Amino acid sequence: MKMKMVLILSFALILVVSCNQNASSLKETLKKDPTILTDAIKANPVEFIDALNEAVQEARKGEAKRREEAEKKKLEESFDKPLVAKIRKDELFRGDKNAPLTLIEYSDFECPFCKRGYDTVNSLLKKYKGKIRFAYKHLPLSFHPNAMPASKYFEALRLQKADLAWKFHDNLYENQSKLKLGEKYFKSVAKKLGADMKKLVKDVNSAAVQKRIDEDLAEAKKFGFNGTPGFLLNGIPVKGAYPESHFVQIIDKLVEKGKVKL
Repeated sequence: MKMKMVLILSFALILVVSCNQNASSLKETLKKDPTILTDAIKANPVEFIDALNEAVQEARKGEAKRREEAEKKKLEESFDKPLVAKIRKDELFRGDKNAPLTLIEYSDFECPFCKRGYDTVNSLLKKYKGKIRFAYKHLPLSFHPNAMPASKYFEALRLQKADLAWKFHDNLYENQSKLKLGEKYFKSVAKKLGADMKKLVKDVNSAAVQKRIDEDLAEAKKFGFNGTPGFLLNGIPVKGAYPESHFVQIIDKLVEKGKVKL
């Protein structure tokens, strides 16, 4: 009986998702006697639900597989057509500025997944010391109220000294739960780091700082980064907080394809 319900359900799904000979035949049958389907469901409600759940699970598996294959295809294509990010004259880099590997992150200080990204980046900087450089760009999400202010403070501190900005960056990710305190916390961190507080207050809401963040936001959108974190590893996009092993695989493939020498 369950098999019968699966078949009925399968034919019903065919009607709504595809156009083929079986669908056409079934449609004609149901036109003549539409009670066939409804009577079968009424007579076997439990079997119908089981069959429906089974069909939904199969559909989800199929969709997941299609997405995975599409992502793999995009990844392969990106090795030959890498995305090109803007590197400013005053871009802040961690690591050797002339390193063969360039890792750029589009991030949100308040995003918990970006904390994972922070840990992964630190691990990669150690693993490929002298061979990788890292730049931090901004993608503060609208539903994180303290993300944009945090980005502004980072950029305002960058105008004073690169080391101040990086120490501020590290402090926020290592104490992410304190971001809920907002600007009060940002100012306290900056003060402890030895920042010029008068200059900081002046710069944090300046047009120059906002312009830089807006440029990062526009670039992230252009690359299809709608969530955080997003990365470019020598132009290869990585959407999400993937583990270190994922980046290592990309690096190994870059070497294998002759795109980079380590």
